Amino acid sequence: MFGRRKKEPLIPYDKRGKIPVIRASICTGEQVAGFKDPETGKFDELMLIRSPADLQTYLREYDVTESEIKREW
Repeated sequence: MFGRRKKEPLIPYDKRGKIPVIRASICTGEQVAGFKDPETGKFDELMLIRSPADLQTYLREYDVTESEIKREW
């Protein structure tokens, strides 16, 4: 009842034809990882990045390398 909250499983995502992006807020520093469609510009949020461990989880689960990630402000 008062234990730790279980982590929700990551949603399987089809990333074909999309660019991995991390959007960061200039004001608060909040970072959100996801994929952006280069044709439409639509951004699909997948997870909140709070720590380097969260970034590593994103890289591992969605098979992305740090060199592929584009950062947007």
